[in-house]
Amino acid sequence: MLSCAAVATALVPGVAGAADAPVKARAPVREKVSVAVREEARTLDALYDDAVAEGGELVVYAGGDIATQQEATVKAFQARFPKVRLTMVVDYSKFHDVRVDNQLATGKPVPDVVQLQTLQDFARWKQQGQLLPYKPAGFSKVHRDFRDADGAWSAIGVIAFSYMFDPAAVGDSAPASPRDLVNPAWRGKIASSYPNDDDAALFLYKMYAQTYGWDWMAQLAAQEIQFARGTHTPGAAVRAQQKTIGVAGSGSLTAPASAPVRWVVAPGEPFLAWGQRAAILKQAQHPKAAKLYMNWQLSPERQQAAFNGWSVRTDITPAGGLKPVWTYPNAHIAEFAAFMADRAEVERWRQTFTLYFGEVKGEPSPGWFGLGAAR
Repeated sequence: MLSCAAVATALVPGVAGAADAPVKARAPVREKVSVAVREEARTLDALYDDAVAEGGELVVYAGGDIATQQEATVKAFQARFPKVRLTMVVDYSKFHDVRVDNQLATGKPVPDVVQLQTLQDFARWKQQGQLLPYKPAGFSKVHRDFRDADGAWSAIGVIAFSYMFDPAAVGDSAPASPRDLVNPAWRGKIASSYPNDDDAALFLYKMYAQTYGWDWMAQLAAQEIQFARGTHTPGAAVRAQQKTIGVAGSGSLTAPASAPVRWVVAPGEPFLAWGQRAAILKQAQHPKAAKLYMNWQLSPERQQAAFNGWSVRTDITPAGGLKPVWTYPNAHIAEFAAFMADRAEVERWRQTFTLYFGEVKGEPSPGWFGLGAAR
């Protein structure tokens, strides 16, 4: 187990019997720097004035698990910019992206900004000319894996998935790594989001299979895991003391020792981190408000307040003694982006885990929004 200052930095190789060898770390490449789009030089106050003059409206489609998941973001934005009304629609990214595709096809785009887990969509939308090239203030300070060189999109925050547990319930027997999840003592005491429902959970399970092997995965499948839709559900089950351990959910290594849930990255063991990408649609009805939002999200004040201590910016020191997230090879940042771009590979892994854990069951946790979703 680790303290937040001792997060693992070693990449764990795959084991014999895994279905596929781990993706090798990407070799450094020279970045093509675009000069066509200059970085924003105006202040947030000046951009705010523009957004108010435009009409003071903004719609954001945000990937997430429950309708209220972005309430803190909305409250913070409205407190800072009270004359711009932010409508934030939270839904699974895999529904938001095709919803946007359909809206673009029918000439009725709703969101001004899209911020999603489906990383592959941003390259596609850029190629289709659907994104507004724009570089918010501080864009050059965003880590290069977290931004498009031409300004088509930028990650606005880091999200990480691993496992977690209830410290009071496990006592001195806390699982030291994911490998310990197959301990018979945890049978019937584990909650997890479905790996065949969410691509980030899927990738984490893929890393587990490649690291620990298929015999281990079969033992995990026999642990009577409580699966549910929504990656918030493992943490919710542990906080409610319904389960002792949660798998494939987000958390923070900077949480206080008294927190009811301890989120863990074990030294040298796989976890997952990515930059949640955001972009302005070229057909946005409120492009000035969208620019305000992107600048605000990348501002030092927002990046320093990240709940897990990690920023997408290279000039922001992570909280709690952490190192920048891109320095942890076992976070698989580049590998996850490549995985998301290979949809045939995603589908093979999805169906493989369906064989182990069964079909996804239950209504979508954010509710059902249909084609329009706001406006």
